[in-house]
Amino acid sequence: MSRYTEASCKLCRRETVKLFLKGSKCLTEKCPVERRAYPPGQHGQQTTGRGRKQSEYAKQLREKQKVKRMYGLSELQFRNLFEAVTREPGVKGTNLLVALETRLDNVVYRLGLASSRKAARQLVNHGHVEVNGRRVDIPSYKVLPGQEVRVAPASRENLSVKVAQEYASRGQPVSWLSIDAEKASGRLLERPTRDAIPINAQEQLIVELYSK
Repeated sequence: MSRYTEASCKLCRRETVKLFLKGSKCLTEKCPVERRAYPPGQHGQQTTGRGRKQSEYAKQLREKQKVKRMYGLSELQFRNLFEAVTREPGVKGTNLLVALETRLDNVVYRLGLASSRKAARQLVNHGHVEVNGRRVDIPSYKVLPGQEVRVAPASRENLSVKVAQEYASRGQPVSWLSIDAEKASGRLLERPTRDAIPINAQEQLIVELYSK
């Protein structure tokens, strides 16, 4: 699978919105989106000029790219996830966001156990995270209501874990997670509703794009 290796901040600038890929840096004035709120490249400033109208396809594509990059998925992973949620009852767009939010790496991030989703993915990959007391090293693992997610006791003194927790950008806790900061753990209380998912996304545009 191909992996993005350039500066993460370029992705935020391309979407002209903060994707919170760099943890605490995204909350400071050093964030490139704050200083240069236009796409990177030689003609970046020209693409945000007045009178430039996007086609419907362009709007759909940009929305898909924004959400995909926010959660750190490849195109294949994102498309496969969409295909899976289309077989579930309910609103497709909402189901997609719920599936993204209940991924183990995202839950670790929402619990404030990592400063970014990328850092959370590394914690999971390196075996520092447990679900209901059992180690899980698959970032895409689907966390179910009632399950407890925690940093493994043997890993709590790990330098990378301590640094991640120290600089974690928790923001406002979500209502569908309970958090025990002292034990570096939390629990998924319920399946999140769309109103309880704190991201600015027009998921219906993604549904329209993939439904063509």
